[in-house]
Amino acid sequence: MNSPLPPLEAPTQSAMPEAMNPSPDRVYIGFDLGGTKMMAAVFDAEFNILSRRRRKTRGNEGQKAGLERIGETIDLALEEAKVTHDRLAAIGVGCPGPLDLDKGIIFDAPNLGWKNVAIREFLEKRYNSPARIANDVDAGVYGEYSFGAGKGARCVLGVFPGTGIGGGCVYEGKIIRGTKSSCMEIGHVQVLRDGPRCGCGLRGCVEGVASRLAISAAAAAAVYRGQAPKLAALVGTDLKEIRSSALAEAIKEGDTVIEEIIKDACKHIGVAVGAVIHLLSPDVIVLGGGLVEAMPKLFVGEVKDAARKNVMDTYRDTFKVVAAKLGDDATALGAAAWAVASLQPA
Repeated sequence: MNSPLPPLEAPTQSAMPEAMNPSPDRVYIGFDLGGTKMMAAVFDAEFNILSRRRRKTRGNEGQKAGLERIGETIDLALEEAKVTHDRLAAIGVGCPGPLDLDKGIIFDAPNLGWKNVAIREFLEKRYNSPARIANDVDAGVYGEYSFGAGKGARCVLGVFPGTGIGGGCVYEGKIIRGTKSSCMEIGHVQVLRDGPRCGCGLRGCVEGVASRLAISAAAAAAVYRGQAPKLAALVGTDLKEIRSSALAEAIKEGDTVIEEIIKDACKHIGVAVGAVIHLLSPDVIVLGGGLVEAMPKLFVGEVKDAARKNVMDTYRDTFKVVAAKLGDDATALGAAAWAVASLQPA
């Protein structure tokens, strides 16, 4: 059995009203659907974890096979927790790609090759239980808001640098969203007017200059120029091998140019965060993902300093920047909590 999560406090009142705790024997499913891996977790009525099950996603096998694999993974987690289907009170899924949040449809998940997948309908028919979907980053931020680094805050902005840069925001207990789909695409805030072209097609997006992919490319160039001997010895110039842990190790071993590359990325992220601060005045900014986990002090300190330099004096001391606490469990935990909260009467 997987090692359990540390004890969690119940969600805040806005996230988990008492009315949605009908019986102590009821359980919730949280599901994290990623491009390479998926994870199902079973939670009791107090959101203590009973079991979790991870498997490879294998999106290339097609949508029908993918849905069946999701169901099988949930079944395995339920079996491990010794829970029958009739005890399920809600299922929440954190999904990649543009979503129809109301109908529970994944419009397009490029990393999976899936289009127009009715995941909510599939789950509700299979388990006879209400299901809700959310953007995977939104779900992770909601998890941090309910149980982790943002607990007790009025407004939490989450920024997750990875292959891209994901963003999400919880405002007074609700995930900020669009009419149908998710929003808060902080990775596509323009920070360099004539900057490099981003994967989205625009120029100067923070994702194009501060994602792990952008950082790794700059680090590989530094290795090629002979400026990063420690990273060269660790992984060379292979972008696939220049991972968060390698970057952190190179900095620890004295590659100052790698540290400067990270600091430059953090400054760009801080500019984007400053723009959101002017719009929403979040009291907590949560930074997460593998890069932050590998170098939490560096990222938190640099992003905080850059954000403070790029906001009006009025907002300079109104927020704090913290590292995420929940790690890989944030999305599943947040998805389950959001499913419970979203089933409440308006």
